[in-house]
Amino acid sequence: MEPRYTIPSRQHITDIAVPNLYKEVKTNVLECLALAEKVALTCDAWTSRATESYVTLTVHHITDECKLESCVLQTRAMYDSHTGENIAALLKEAVAEWRLDIKDPVLVTDNAANMHVAAELAGMSHIRCFAHSLNLASQKALKVASVDRLLGRVRRVTAFFRRSTIASQQLKQNQLLLKLPKHRLITDVVTRWNSSYDMVDRFLEQQPAICAALLSTEVRKSEKDIFTLTDADITCAEAVLKALKPMKDATLVMSEESMPTVSIIAPLYAKLVTGTEEHLDDTQTVKSIKAAIAKDLGKRYAGDEQDILRMASALDPRFKDLPFLSEAEANDIYFKITDAVVDDLTKQQNQQGEVESPMEETGRSEEVDQPNYEDGPVSTQSPSKRPRSSCALADLLGPTFASTKNNATPKSAHYTATAEVKRFREEPPLPLPENPLSWWKFHEHEYPHLSKVAKCFLCIPGTSVSSERVFSSAGDIVNAQRSVLKPEHVDQLVFLHKNLKIK
Repeated sequence: MEPRYTIPSRQHITDIAVPNLYKEVKTNVLECLALAEKVALTCDAWTSRATESYVTLTVHHITDECKLESCVLQTRAMYDSHTGENIAALLKEAVAEWRLDIKDPVLVTDNAANMHVAAELAGMSHIRCFAHSLNLASQKALKVASVDRLLGRVRRVTAFFRRSTIASQQLKQNQLLLKLPKHRLITDVVTRWNSSYDMVDRFLEQQPAICAALLSTEVRKSEKDIFTLTDADITCAEAVLKALKPMKDATLVMSEESMPTVSIIAPLYAKLVTGTEEHLDDTQTVKSIKAAIAKDLGKRYAGDEQDILRMASALDPRFKDLPFLSEAEANDIYFKITDAVVDDLTKQQNQQGEVESPMEETGRSEEVDQPNYEDGPVSTQSPSKRPRSSCALADLLGPTFASTKNNATPKSAHYTATAEVKRFREEPPLPLPENPLSWWKFHEHEYPHLSKVAKCFLCIPGTSVSSERVFSSAGDIVNAQRSVLKPEHVDQLVFLHKNLKIK
């Protein structure tokens, strides 16, 4: 309404406003990352509507308030093939650009072979996404012949109600009469195993209404080809849901982002592997499902990756007793944690030595300039009384029972680390619903060195879900009307969409 006001043009928004805001928020993100002791990265690739390939990188760390913080670092177009060498080059550039070289980042990706090669070439520790591992194992279970046949029959029924308006209307009426939840039937998606689980679960929930609708006169008159499930199919569906429920619950647990998830992998993995043991009352279908899951999960998580997961579980107050390991294995994990604390203490002492080293360059002699406090404080006045020349008790026991002031020799790093780890193991476990980061915040002064190591492990996400969740936001940005956005603009918009709160 003000004629003298110049409305910002599209060019102004594109070339000035958004880039300036991007630079401002990027500066704030860099300041936050500079304060982090340790960071972890998640990496994943996706394809836009314009059939352009992008790689998104997110970073995770724990703040001074002991809270998990996640940021999107970059979304870069990748025109080369997604080989391990090309992805490793992209990771190295990102680490250098965001000044993460000294943070020794841990990389979390899916189970693709190229990602494992990229982590090795980039010199990063690699953790495979546990949600992706669960998906792969569950997909193997869904390919069991009897399960695949059951899914095909349920899928045929749900597809019938989706295309038939008469059957769909009859289903809604039956839901009211039978007082069932007004839920629509679900048809699964091949790439998401839990959608198949939800499809069967919803089918069993609405089975009375479905059967009544299929047997109604209106539906039979309008449709000639009506397909129903037998009692044996219903029994098989119930058994399949019971066998796959632990995998479903584990997937939901690993989708959490406000609490550490890397520490859950080791106990959850052990529980799932143990749960695949056969029982006498298991049907042949259930036995096949368990065998498929056990075979796929059994070949994952070994070596250094397994050690990282177990150490993270040991540093989580909820799982610190490590009941899923033998006593020897648990002791070995705590020995490795002790070594990690010793390394951190040694690093701190070296840094303090570097700070104090300039004092030596002044040429001052410590023996001359600094007084010797071992014989008592230095006084400029003459003593009023003659001190006692000797004390029999001091002569006998003085060297053994030195005073606190004289016994100022610092404890070794190994002694300090061992003491903290021992006291931590004697603590009672934290209840499972509690937040382990809150526990460490409360006990930070009691375990000053062990808490730093704990934060370095607990900041690692157990899944690459955070990167995949960026895809939905990116899909809203690179939509059908904006499919010709330049890659640098996609990077800026995705970055601002996720990180603008930091400003």
